[in-house]
Amino acid sequence: MQLNHRKLYRLPWSPPDNILGWLEPTKQCNLVCEGCYSTNNAGSHKSIDRIRQDLDIFERYRQIDAISIAGGDPLTHPEILEIVRMVAQRGFKPILNTNGLAMTANLLRDLKAAGLLGVTFHVDSLQRRPGWTGKTEGELNGLRQQFADLVAEVGGVSCAFNATVFEKTLAAAPEIVAWAQRNPSKVQLLVFIAFRTPAQAFDYYVGPKKIEPDLIYDGGQPEQGSVSSTQIASAIAERFPAFQPAAYLNGTEQPDALKWLMTLTVNDGEEILGCLGSKAIELLQVVNHLWKGRYLGYVGPGVMALGRSILALGVIDEGLRGAARRWASKVARNPRRLVRPLHVQSVMIIQPVDFMPDGRTSMCDGCPDVTVHEGELVWSCRLEERLKFGQWVRPLPRTNGDESTAPAAT
Repeated sequence: MQLNHRKLYRLPWSPPDNILGWLEPTKQCNLVCEGCYSTNNAGSHKSIDRIRQDLDIFERYRQIDAISIAGGDPLTHPEILEIVRMVAQRGFKPILNTNGLAMTANLLRDLKAAGLLGVTFHVDSLQRRPGWTGKTEGELNGLRQQFADLVAEVGGVSCAFNATVFEKTLAAAPEIVAWAQRNPSKVQLLVFIAFRTPAQAFDYYVGPKKIEPDLIYDGGQPEQGSVSSTQIASAIAERFPAFQPAAYLNGTEQPDALKWLMTLTVNDGEEILGCLGSKAIELLQVVNHLWKGRYLGYVGPGVMALGRSILALGVIDEGLRGAARRWASKVARNPRRLVRPLHVQSVMIIQPVDFMPDGRTSMCDGCPDVTVHEGELVWSCRLEERLKFGQWVRPLPRTNGDESTAPAAT
C-alpha cells in the first residue's frame, strides 16, 4: 500500500487539545506480554488522592474527550469502580484497558453503572495467557468472541480490541479484521500496535552515565525486527481491497511518518463496503470541536450503528460515495438488505517510537496516550524511563571505544 501523507487528513490533536488522557492507577499486572514496555510492579497501586491529582493535571493542561484507564492492568486495583466513577464525574468518558483476565459480567455491569463508556481488551498470541498460551491469532479469535459476547450481553458499552503486531504475527492481522468484520454490532474498534526496535546498535545514557540497555525495559523484548504501520495497513488491504486509511499523526522528527493511521470502515456484516475518506473524518472532528469544544475520541455502540446515516456524507467524501454504490448494488440484488443496519468500525494502527540513525527518538506528534508523572505530562510508552531514572534515557550511536560517559553535546 502506497500512502502519501499529503493526501491524508493530519489529525488536529496536540498536547493541550487532544482526544485522550492516559491514566495509570497501577503498574501491577496479572499477565506477561512479550514486547510490553511496562514492568510488573506488585504493590504499585496509586491512592485515590494521587489519582485525583493526576486527573487535576489533565483538567489543567489538556482538553480531552476520554480517559484511558490503563496500567499494568487496572482491574487489579481494588478501587477500580471508584476510579471509573471519578473520571465520569469530571465529564470525561472512561475507557478501560485490560487483558480481561479479571473481567466478569457482574463486574462489567458495576463498571457501566459507575459510568464506563468502553472497554478495550488486549489480546495477542505472544501473551502468556492461561489456557491460551501458544495459540495463533486465528485461534485467539475464539477468546475475542467470548469477550465481545460478554460486552454485548451487558449492552451499552463500546467494545474494542488491541494487539501488538510482531514480524511473525504480521500476516495474521487480517484474520483479526475478518473476525471483527463478522461482528460489526459487537466490535467497534480494533487497535494494532506495531512492535518497534532499533535497527542499529546504540549505547544508552542517563545524563552523562552509560547504562546497560536491559536496565530500561525488562518486559521481555523478543529478538526480531520492527514492524511499521504501513506494513500492517498493507497486509489488511491485501485481504480487504476496500480498506483505506484516511487520517494520520506524524512523527516529532519525521513530518511524513505515519505514526497513527486511522481507518473508519463501513460494514454490513458480510464485507467492508468502503471507508470514510479524509474529508468525512475532518468534518466529524471539526464539527465536534465546534459543538463541544473538544475533538471526538470515543462514541458508544449506538452511534457506530448509524452507518446508513454516515453514507450521507458521501456528498463531500469520495470514500463514502464508493461505499454507498456498493451498498446500493447489494440492495438492488436483495431488497431485504435495505432494513439491515450498516455499522462503522474503526481500525487504528499505531507505530511507537522510531530511533533515528543519530539517536534522536521520533515520537507520535500530538500523541493521545500521554500520562501524568510527578505533575508533568509524559509519553506513557516511555514512562518506565522516568520511573527508573528520573529522566529520559538518551540513545547514541554505538562507538568502538569503551567510554562510560556520554560525549559532550555540540
